Parts: sequence; C-alpha cells; structure tokens
Amino acid sequence: MTSLVDRLWYGKGRPLALLAPFSCLYRAIAEARRRKAIAAYTEKLPVPVVVVGNITAGGTGKSPLTAWLVSTMKAEGWHPVVLSRGYGGRAPDHPLLVTPDTLPSLAGDEPVMLAQATGVPVIVDPDRRRGAAFVLDNALGDVLISDDGLQHYKLPRDIELSVFDGARGVGNGALIPVGPLREPVSRLDSVDFVIVNGAISADETGRVPPEVLAGIKHPHLYAMKLQPTRLVNLKTGETRSPESLQGQKIRAIAGIGNPTRFFDTLKGLGAKLIAVPFPDHHRFRPEDLGSESGHMLVMTAKDGVKCSSFAPDNAWVLHVEATLPEAFKAAVLEKLRASSGTPAS
Repeated sequence: MTSLVDRLWYGKGRPLALLAPFSCLYRAIAEARRRKAIAAYTEKLPVPVVVVGNITAGGTGKSPLTAWLVSTMKAEGWHPVVLSRGYGGRAPDHPLLVTPDTLPSLAGDEPVMLAQATGVPVIVDPDRRRGAAFVLDNALGDVLISDDGLQHYKLPRDIELSVFDGARGVGNGALIPVGPLREPVSRLDSVDFVIVNGAISADETGRVPPEVLAGIKHPHLYAMKLQPTRLVNLKTGETRSPESLQGQKIRAIAGIGNPTRFFDTLKGLGAKLIAVPFPDHHRFRPEDLGSESGHMLVMTAKDGVKCSSFAPDNAWVLHVEATLPEAFKAAVLEKLRASSGTPAS
C-alpha cells in the first residue's frame, strides 16, 4: 500500500489527474468549513492553545513533536494537557480522560502512547472544543496542545505548527484525491511554524533553507530529527540500547502513516530486517506478529500499545524522541508567553 501511495501521490507526476474535479470539490468543502468555523469563534480561550498538525495525509512525526512540546513546556513551569480526536477509539462517551492504562480500543493508539510517553492528561473527544471545556472545567492544566488538529477549526488557537516529512514534502502538490494535500500549500501562510522531520540540511540555528523542500516557503522553517533512545521488551520491560540492533536479524512491523521511515531507522542502526508494513492505525491480532526463527520482533511505540497484551517474548518497542533546535524552542516559548503571560503556579 505504501509503495502505491508513494507512486500515486509522491512521485513526479499526477497519475490520478483525471480525478481533479474531486480535488476542486474537496478544496471548496475544506475552505467553507474553515470559514464557517472561524466565523463562529466567540472568544479566545483563557489558556493558550497550540495546534500540531499537517496539510498532507499520512505520517509526518506529529506525535513525537507533541511529546517534545509537552516536555519543553513542563520544564518551563507549564501544565500542558493534550487534546486528541482519538482516531480508531470506540469510547461510549466523550470526553475521555486517557491514562497510560487506558485500552487503545477505547481511546485510540496515539492518545494512549502519548499518555504513556508524557505523563500528562490526554483528553480524547472528536469535538475538541468540548474537550477543551472539560479541561478548563476540571482545572487539568494551563496550556492545551491539540495533536493532529490543524483542520479542526472549531477550536480557537494561539499557535499553529505544521509538520512535513523531509523526504516526501508536499508530494506532487495536488489536493486529495489527486495528491496528498489536505489543504493547499497557501494554508502555510497562516501557520506560525513549519517543522521538517528529517530535513536534508539546516543552518547552524536549525533553520531549513527554503530551497531544501520544494514548494514550501515560510519565514519560520525548522528541522526536526527523531532520535532512537531505547528498546523495551513488551513482556518483561527489559531495556537495551538501540545500538544493540547492530547485525541483528529482525522482523519489523509498523502500522503507521509512513512505515518506510521506521524501517529506514532500523536499517540505519545496522539491523538486518524483514519489513512488514500494515495500514495506519491497524488493529493488530496475534497472528499479525508472525514468527521468524532467530529474529527479534521490533515495532513502534504506537503499535506496542496495541500489542502488549499478546506480544511474544521476543517483541521489542523502539522508542524515539524528537530533537529540535534551541532557536525553535526559544521562539515557541516566546510566542506562548505572549499568548497568556506566564504559566499558572
């Protein structure tokens, strides 16, 4: 599936050009929804709202960036709360307060992963404005981070960040279904920061030169890297360094938006792998994990939360963390303070 998407959306041409009328319709509906939602804004929320998202379909690294923002804000005295749609979850009621022990079948895989990774409240609600009200009513925090919320226009926001995969960029530059764009590239004119995951090059401040990513120009364009930090056994909790994968035979599974990036990371660590991609948010079953004699089974943290109850003894999760330049950190914190002053005590 991934190779098909790469060929149709991220190649040089537009094989689906005959579907251009549907792209025009998609754009018209998206822009109408945005205008209607913005017009319905009544007032700014009493706490700052930071939205992390993208204008392309598929995985770009939004969740690691969200976790980095949480860690950065906590270090500055803020009390962040993550808002999520909870894609794939089937909770009977919303809002849902997610803990590290919440079932992914209820909350969705990414909210549970973020709850485990950050230790802060994660609120799942398809209506993020309602989720924000729940946070405020229960005094859960003093800053909201909306994960994958760029197109959820009902939620007022103070800071917008759009994330791109450095290898894929905007693809063929067309809107869905002809290309991967959820919104036209001109939407970037209204976001505060553009983050490039795995950028080809950056200057000494971490800024990405505009010519590096074709089709994207923005005054605040920064590089992000995902750094492997540890391997954790899903059954025992044993921890190993990522470097221990050097020369290891691995069966690698990934049910994420861009599994190729995960597989490339494992190859970069020197692993000898059998790569097994699954659709994004795949509901794993024991038989999906398979078995290869003498191989380790390695998966992403997002997939690990869904497989922990039935994972075999050789199942490991590779954890990664986002690293971003100090210049970006300073710029985000400055804008955050300007949005509301100082964090609550």
